[in-house]
Order: sequence, then C-alpha cells, then structure tokens
Amino acid sequence: MSLRLSILSNLWSYTWADKWVLWLIPVAIILGAAWWYIRRNKLYPTLTVSNSIAISKLPVPFSARLKQLLPVLRIAAFALLLAALARPQSSYDEEKVTTEGIDIVMAIDISTSMLAQDFKPNRLEAAKKEALQFIDARKNDRIGLVVFAGESFTQCPVTIDHAIVKNQLKAVKNGVLEDGTAIGMGLATSVQRLKESQSKSKVIILMTDGVNNKGLIDPATATDIALQFGARVYTIGIGTNGQAYTPVGMNQNGDLVFDYAEVQIDEAVLKDISKKTGGQYFRANNNKKLKDIYEQIDKLEKTKIEVNAYEHKTEKFYVFAIAAGLLLLLEFILRFVFVKSIP
Repeated sequence: MSLRLSILSNLWSYTWADKWVLWLIPVAIILGAAWWYIRRNKLYPTLTVSNSIAISKLPVPFSARLKQLLPVLRIAAFALLLAALARPQSSYDEEKVTTEGIDIVMAIDISTSMLAQDFKPNRLEAAKKEALQFIDARKNDRIGLVVFAGESFTQCPVTIDHAIVKNQLKAVKNGVLEDGTAIGMGLATSVQRLKESQSKSKVIILMTDGVNNKGLIDPATATDIALQFGARVYTIGIGTNGQAYTPVGMNQNGDLVFDYAEVQIDEAVLKDISKKTGGQYFRANNNKKLKDIYEQIDKLEKTKIEVNAYEHKTEKFYVFAIAAGLLLLLEFILRFVFVKSIP
C-alpha cells in the first residue's frame, strides 16, 4: 500500500511537456475496449443451447482466460506509450546562496563594577545573556570575543564556529584580569583580532560601564588604529542613570562589599570612538534597553545574501516507455508461447 502511494505521489509531482497527449489516453482505452468487444463477438459468436445443459458449470479453459488478458495488456501498453509521448518530467527548485559574512569582535568589560546589580542579576550576566542571543542571530558571520578590565585578553579568536564562541562567552567572569577600565586596550586588542580579516565588513561591539583609567593605549590611539584597518565600532555604555548598588570594596574575608554609588560612564569617549569609525553609541540603563540595543545593531549590520533560483527538469518518459515495452513483451509471450502451446 505504501509503495503504491509512493508511486502515485511521484506521478503527481511530474510536469508534462505535452499535456494535450494525456487526453488521448482515455480515448485510446475506450476505443481499445470497444475494438476488443466487437472482435470477441465476431470470433466467439453466441451459441444457443438447451436449458437442460448447465453451461455455467462447465470449466473455463486456461487458454481462454489467457486470451482475455491479452487485449488488456495491449491496451495498457498503448496507454503507457501515449503517456511517454506526453513527456513527463520531474522538476525541483534549487537555490544558490552567496553570503558575504561580517567579521565581528565583541569586547566586554569584566571589571568589578560590572557586578553592579542595577541589571538583573548584574551587568555582566545581563551582557552575556544578550550577547549569546546576538550570536545565535548571526549565523553567517565570524565572531570573536575580547574581554578587558585594567588590561585586555582575547577570550576567543574570530571563528565561524559559534558553539566555541558561546562556550567561551559563558565562561567569562570577573577577577581574571587586573581590575580597572582600559577602554583603549580593549579596543586595540579587538582591532588586532580583525587585522588579518579579508572580510569587507569588520565590526567591533565594545561595552563598558566605566571611565578609561588604565592601559598602555589610550582610546584615541586605539580609535586611529581601528580607522586604519577599516573597523566600524559600536559602543555601549551599560549602567543605570544616577546611582547603582555596586561593589565599593572588599572586607577582610575577601568578599565584595556593595553600596550605592554614582554611575560614571565615559560617554564622551565612547561617542567619539563610534562617530569616527562610522559606528553608533548606545546607552543601556536596564535589561530591556540592552536587549533592544543588540537587536538594533543586528538590523544595522545585516549579512549580505544573494539568492539565485534554478529549476531543474529531468525527462522521465523512459519509465513509461519501458513499462509499455514490458507489457508488450508479456503479451507476446502469452500469445505465442503459452496460448498456442495449450491444447
């Protein structure tokens, strides 16, 4: 049953180059059946006999049964030949997709102030969550990860293997680098990761919650380096307006001490970086705003995709022609071998 349905579904999917020929099939079947009926009556005229003879109970010879099958085979073969003349074709569509990926480096501040709880659960975890969703949306892009505090470090080189990037992003935590905020170093390291890139579009997304106070390279110099290598920088200042519940020190046990403190973000520097490099500055003061910013950057930096559609057609007339040939061969064997040899 499943095989029959499969065959029917395949036939249904065919296109026919000369559909008008298909209308000849029912005509041919009707004419063939009429021809067979007329010829049978001429060859085998009706015989009237006495009612006392039970004709219906007489056995039907095997040769007679075979002879009845012969015209059916011939008509079916002729119908299949007509189907072959209609030129059945299988077709399928194919899309050739050409992508022009973007090389993106995400530079994330992991200084102690990123543990401030004006975001839920804190700035760093909120940044990681939205960055993970951003990576999922950039399927055709190579992405790398840089972290910085008082110094900078390449957490993951630029790669198309997003699973690796996401695993490295999940592993990001505070305390692995000297504390402080080295915006220039974070930007310079990000540019370094894109220096060898052959992509036509190079993007850096730099996020920080503080003021540049550390590092061997100042933000202005790092911006010039970014310009030299054609990197476009989107900067994000993360932190609520006013005060935030943030780490302000450490007690004797090594635990962080939290208190409310004024949020200070070097917005002038971040705006200057983005403006000079052709990017844009954003301010995220809550989780939802941060999510919206990543969505906006995603829209601004869409991967270029060119799609060319092709339609392929394959001639399938031989399937019907072979089937017709097999039926005619079977009819020939039955007619001249079995029927003639049966007394």
